[in-house]
Amino acid sequence: MIGRAKAFVKRHWPALRLRTLIFAILLFVAALPGFGALFLRVYENTLVRQTEAELVAQAVALAATAESLWPRASTPVNSRQGVPELRTMRTAIDLRTSEVLPERPRAVRMQTPASPEAVKAAKILAPILEATERKTLASIQLIDRHGRIIAGYETGGRYAGVPEVEAALRGEQRTVFRRNGGYQPRYSFEWLSRASALRLHHAHPIVVNGQVEGVLLLSRSPRALFRGLYEDRGKILVGVAVIFFLLVLLSGVLARAIVRPVEALSRATRDVAEGRGRVPPEPELSVVEIRQLYADFRTMAESLERRSSYIRDFAASVSHEFKTPLAGIRGAIELIEDHGDAMSPKDRHTFLANMSADADRLSVLVGRLMELAKADMRVPDSASCTDLAAALGHVADSFRSTAFSIEIVCPHDLPSARIEGTAFEAIATALIENSRQAGATSMRIAAGQDADTIRVDFVDNGPGIAEGDRDRVFSPFFTSKRDQGGSGLGLSIARALALANDADLRLDPSEAGATFRLAMRLA
Repeated sequence: MIGRAKAFVKRHWPALRLRTLIFAILLFVAALPGFGALFLRVYENTLVRQTEAELVAQAVALAATAESLWPRASTPVNSRQGVPELRTMRTAIDLRTSEVLPERPRAVRMQTPASPEAVKAAKILAPILEATERKTLASIQLIDRHGRIIAGYETGGRYAGVPEVEAALRGEQRTVFRRNGGYQPRYSFEWLSRASALRLHHAHPIVVNGQVEGVLLLSRSPRALFRGLYEDRGKILVGVAVIFFLLVLLSGVLARAIVRPVEALSRATRDVAEGRGRVPPEPELSVVEIRQLYADFRTMAESLERRSSYIRDFAASVSHEFKTPLAGIRGAIELIEDHGDAMSPKDRHTFLANMSADADRLSVLVGRLMELAKADMRVPDSASCTDLAAALGHVADSFRSTAFSIEIVCPHDLPSARIEGTAFEAIATALIENSRQAGATSMRIAAGQDADTIRVDFVDNGPGIAEGDRDRVFSPFFTSKRDQGGSGLGLSIARALALANDADLRLDPSEAGATFRLAMRLA
């Protein structure tokens, strides 16, 4: 099952960028405090609305009881002629938008007594209100239709200008927020709660025989935030566990997508540096930059391997090429030292001529090696621009005095190529000289354009190149004309110059003679 899950993830894993993944994780972590604060705000608002709903439910039940027990209640309870219709009241208090009123003013003492009917109702309802207060911890007051408090706290007084009471006397029910003047903090973090210093006040009308005969005024502090958190600790712990699970999952994603591939690449780097091991395959569950890093590292490792093989083979070839003339020079020196006095002038001259020829060959090899090194180390200039027609004319002019004819076919509208002029002339000269040494007497140079590439074909009428030698013509020191002074470095230097200028030089198949093609980019 785990294997199937991994395979599913590998198939559907998106190719994310490293900056995207890091930004998403940092954004998630940075948003956690905000989510926590938002949760506390929403949760506390829920507790406040729950308290309001409890007050409304108590008020409805007590008002129904009062309407049934009120003296001279002769009509059904649901008869409310002349009184605004009471609808099912939804919780309307919101900690963010509801206005917070000042602490409720104290009741003003009234000299006139309450009506006998109200006093009688208060005596009947007082035990019920007191029992309800003890169970619900809410403050409950019974007010007559003149605004006088006839039961509960501050009995005998009257609330003047209290909006919720006045609204209830008009037949409307209303809930408001007020400051709690008697509030005292009970624990250290109570300042985090916005509702700790507030109190809910709900006024509900008592309608008897179609008229408002009184008001029930209930008030209570909202449920404490941290008490609510404790009571709902199970659900909250589940939420915390989910957040920690997400953090662990994100850490695993980071380790899988970044850390582990980087560690594997680091081990591969040490192995490759020590000449063992190979580059690991690109990880499937990784970000775009890691995959690109693996691809670039593989390209670099392959290039280093090719370069190492090239240097190894090149060193062996240099050793071989230098060994023959050096051995000849050393042998001639030993002969002259041992038998110089007994040698005839002709023999001495022959040995000295051989030494001079070997020295000249060494000099030529050193010079060509320097040219090859410069070509290999050349840095291409992206701003290079060469007029091929003019460059080919200049090269052809240098061979006018030899028994070698050159035909140039170049369109008049051929655009410039992105190659250094000196490099292009050196490549053309090397190809012409190579054909001349091979026995060709003429060469046709044809230039043309293919899309965004400019090609120049060098076609000679020589004996051509044997099939077995075609793969080695660009190898250093490979030559079939060594006895004629060939160093075997001309074509190697030409290809190195082409590669240094982001061009390509290759040997194309041909029925007669040899055909070399140089492909360059447009300037």
